[in-house]
Amino acid sequence: APFRVLATKYGAGLVVSEMIASAALTTGQIDMKRRLNKNADCVHSVNMPHVVQLSGNEKKWLILATKLATDAGADIIDLNFGCPSKRVVNGFAGAALMRNPDKALELIESVANATKLPISVKMRLGWDEDNINAVQIAQLAQSAGAKMIIVHARTRQQFYKGTARWQLVEPVARALNIPLIINGDIIDENSAIIALKQSKADGVMIGRGALGRPWLVGQVGAFLNNEKPLKAPKTAELKQIVIEHFQAILCEYGNDIGIRVARKHIRSYLEVAGVSLKKQILYELLTNKDAKQIIEKISLAFNSKNLRAA
Repeated sequence: APFRVLATKYGAGLVVSEMIASAALTTGQIDMKRRLNKNADCVHSVNMPHVVQLSGNEKKWLILATKLATDAGADIIDLNFGCPSKRVVNGFAGAALMRNPDKALELIESVANATKLPISVKMRLGWDEDNINAVQIAQLAQSAGAKMIIVHARTRQQFYKGTARWQLVEPVARALNIPLIINGDIIDENSAIIALKQSKADGVMIGRGALGRPWLVGQVGAFLNNEKPLKAPKTAELKQIVIEHFQAILCEYGNDIGIRVARKHIRSYLEVAGVSLKKQILYELLTNKDAKQIIEKISLAFNSKNLRAA
């Protein structure tokens, strides 16, 4: 939530919740309930549609989770058919559903019948090179009532390796009459233009490429719409953003988990800003368990030119 709020502040057109396991949500798992929150207690609320992403393999849990999401203020339900993680796939959810079109259709129909909210579906090209079936799954999703399709241009077996093949999404665009969003390896304005050209998609989704620069989504969107984007923050403002982001993460997750969650964000901010710390200093920053000391080290890292030498 802290990261999504930052992205929204800098002009993102839409942000999506973390993936929520439907069965875990309906049985009251705390982390899944936290992900469902529309207005997090630790960040300023934003005037933005609340997109709740659900995963699962059993329609009874997805139906219950959809109702819980609706009651929690969801504006859009996004179904995840693209997560490649072994834990999700071994539960026959996420990208595993690319291998079972009939099951995928059953799940989309069950959610569509359980809510009046619009539904989007995020998927991959297919399971592997011999089973690239995004066109089939997308058409089934559209027939079941989906209002938007997002395709990550890799197969499940690629995970995040190799490169996204945007051109393989073009047949999906030709097969649909609902919006199509292209995802995967979009890291700047140029890659967004190429991805749109090759895929014939209507918009772009940025995930990992925005780590360390939550302003990127808004900048790319503004560029594509011929609008003036908000400028990326400079040294003093950036330092404050990193500190406030860190504090919001601690508030969201609690100190112990929050510090661990924040480490990848801090590392990404350092990399994007070109801050090259000595190995020992970087180690002390990323392994420290004292929030006050971490903030002090962040201030030094983003404020001292002496720390830019490797």
